Amino acid sequence: MAALHWRYEDLPWDSLDRSRIDPELVPLIKAAALVEFNADDYTAYLCNVFKDDPDFQQAAHDWAVEEVQHGRALGRWAELVDPSFDFERAVRRFRDGYRVPIDLTASIRGSRSGELIARCMVETGTSSYYTAIADSTDEPLLKLICRNVAADELRHYKLFYGYAKRYLETERLSTWQRLKVALARIGETEDDELAYAYYAANAAEGVPYERKTFNAAYAKRAWGRYQEPHVERAIAMVFKACGLKPHTTPFKMATKVAWWLIAGKARASAKAA
Repeated sequence: MAALHWRYEDLPWDSLDRSRIDPELVPLIKAAALVEFNADDYTAYLCNVFKDDPDFQQAAHDWAVEEVQHGRALGRWAELVDPSFDFERAVRRFRDGYRVPIDLTASIRGSRSGELIARCMVETGTSSYYTAIADSTDEPLLKLICRNVAADELRHYKLFYGYAKRYLETERLSTWQRLKVALARIGETEDDELAYAYYAANAAEGVPYERKTFNAAYAKRAWGRYQEPHVERAIAMVFKACGLKPHTTPFKMATKVAWWLIAGKARASAKAA
């Protein structure tokens, strides 16, 4: 097992500053904790897809250890901020209603390199997201946790990108095929996982799950956290994974479009709220 870059137990838990807590962030952190903590299911799926690659399987297990630690740290912060929040109970509620299809034996992306590019997109999104949260909060403990998590997610991107390059040597996906996988995975950010995590972490017992409702509740708190540099960095990571060169005219155009879309979502979510 690879050594952790930081340890949950060593975080300065007594540095929590309640006067600097943004109440609008708390529901997001609760939901994020559940998604991160659920990494073992993804590991089972990845190990099925890469069943004859023990080197990658070990890397996936190491990845999951760090992801689970993210969930534990975020969940503990949420419990300190809101004593009514029971992280373990919320995890059970999430898993009762949302499951990763771990019994598949082939990638849903059509190839192993496609699967790894999709993982790069996930790590791009999470690295950008936790950086945006860290930059938007003045609460020192949460800022530290999110910076730690964002740094891990960037390393995870590099991990999956390294394996993607290896598999692309034989599978030889074109730039367009890689881009299709990337865009498809980015489009899945509004699927049930985040919405259900938000529901499981924040809805009162007995409230029925409605994807549209909880997606909107998540969006109105999340989209406004992003700043243009976060988006530019994310687009550079997307371009790299797809075999495209950053800091070119297409890159600049893609960054402007992405920032326009995210800023528009932030405005629309705020208006709806």
